[in-house]
Amino acid sequence: MKQEKMTWEEHKARKERSYKLLLLFAMLSMTMMFAGLTSAFVVSKSRPDWLKDFQLPSAFYVSTILILLGSLTFHMAKKYIQKDQRAATSKMLWATLGLGILFFVFQFVGFQQIIAQGYYFTGSTSSITTTFLYVVTATHLLHLLGGLLSLLVIIYNHFKQKYNSSQTLGIELGAMYWHFLDLLWVYLFLFLNFFK
Repeated sequence: MKQEKMTWEEHKARKERSYKLLLLFAMLSMTMMFAGLTSAFVVSKSRPDWLKDFQLPSAFYVSTILILLGSLTFHMAKKYIQKDQRAATSKMLWATLGLGILFFVFQFVGFQQIIAQGYYFTGSTSSITTTFLYVVTATHLLHLLGGLLSLLVIIYNHFKQKYNSSQTLGIELGAMYWHFLDLLWVYLFLFLNFFK
């Protein structure tokens, strides 16, 4: 009987390691893709039509605060489920979803602010600077959309009572990915803000 329990625990630990490793590989490939995009940004900066005085829209500052808060609420959700505090976990997961949606909205507000300044992303009136900005931020938004969808699955599983203090894998993986998106956005925000 004890031998069977050890085998099940070992299987569970091996499964958790495999899922975490797969997520780490996915995050590494995303990091390489964004490294390529920012490298192209650096190379393009030497073009004569590069906008030297371009400022990031204020909505991007707001969205940075929102994604940082979302990372905090996701971390708290993980901590609460480890203590079997289901109601508090639910609140933090819903808060993370709300903050993620607001981040998404403020990115589009930022795009509108850029257009209002007279800069466009495509067409004859576009600039290479704003086109790059759009490609980099839109690519991040696509990854964030994946994070929001996975968060909806986590919330659904949480309400189906699939998570507790001994089974937190789904929330852990979601939090890892969310923190990664958070760090990635902070890197992109600082890069776009200070590398002109």
